[in-house]
Amino acid sequence: MSHDYAIEVEGLTKHFGDLVAVDHIDLNARTGTVLGVLGPNGAGKTTMVRMLATLSQPTAGTGRVGGYDIIRNAPEVRSLIGLTGQFAGIDELLTGEENLRFIGRLLGMPTPAAKARARELLGQFNLSDAADKAAKAYSGGMRRRLDLAASLVGRPRILFLDEPTTGLDPRARGELWELVRGLVADGTTVLLTTQYLEEADQLAHEIAVIDHGKVIATGTPTQLKAKIGGQSLRIQPEDHGQLDALRDLVAERFPDLEPVVSAGAVTIGVNDDGIMPTLAADLRNRGIALTDFHLGLSSLDEVFLTLTGHRTEADDDADDEAEEAAK
Repeated sequence: MSHDYAIEVEGLTKHFGDLVAVDHIDLNARTGTVLGVLGPNGAGKTTMVRMLATLSQPTAGTGRVGGYDIIRNAPEVRSLIGLTGQFAGIDELLTGEENLRFIGRLLGMPTPAAKARARELLGQFNLSDAADKAAKAYSGGMRRRLDLAASLVGRPRILFLDEPTTGLDPRARGELWELVRGLVADGTTVLLTTQYLEEADQLAHEIAVIDHGKVIATGTPTQLKAKIGGQSLRIQPEDHGQLDALRDLVAERFPDLEPVVSAGAVTIGVNDDGIMPTLAADLRNRGIALTDFHLGLSSLDEVFLTLTGHRTEADDDADDEAEEAAK
């Protein structure tokens, strides 16, 4: 394994009967960075994380975490990693400090060391005032912070965060982002799965876009945005029955662009805003009246829409079933 990479994955695959949850995924996470794995519900993100965390055996392919093979060296992998899932895994009947002390003891820490580590983490995560409260009395944001603290008791070099901000309000999400940035600044490598475009844009140094179990694009946020052009043009017809005609016109007039139909509009990535007058004239000549003709900077949302033809909120029942089977 190269010392440049904390996680290396090649051809990783997982089948559940006829369902293919993860389909020959290749990706790498550089040491001391955040790799964002972006995709909708059911894309295979959780199944992939479970394999890398040695909780599920792959059907095919290989993975190395911290230099160790996830199949042959599972104990060594577990000694290096922390894992925070989509839902808090804490014991709600225990206090915040008791939760962390309990995990420390499970990891083999002497009682004094476990107590000291628990108090250190409670301070780091701004939970000292709630240390003696039962976790069931914590707010959603506090529970997520405690859950993240629990994954750090053993001082992992590599941290898997599987949709860690699911269900959090914007303030709690921002607080968690700051905590993640602090961990990375201290040298921790983070693999972050998310369906939130803003989260990937805020935290990830590199992004792997996954859809239906496959990696369909990789790169930095800037590189991915450049794939569809520096700007995005949204065209919404007054009559939704003219969407197909609008898409065909754009495809005919600008064959190098990739028009995507979603939410009653056609979106295209463009590098030259000079196309707008020509396109507006064509639309008038075809009798297509518009309610929106808007050019703006491309976002990761437009990237995902262009790459997949749907937004990250899209769901797939078969993939959901596969991920449920993995739990």
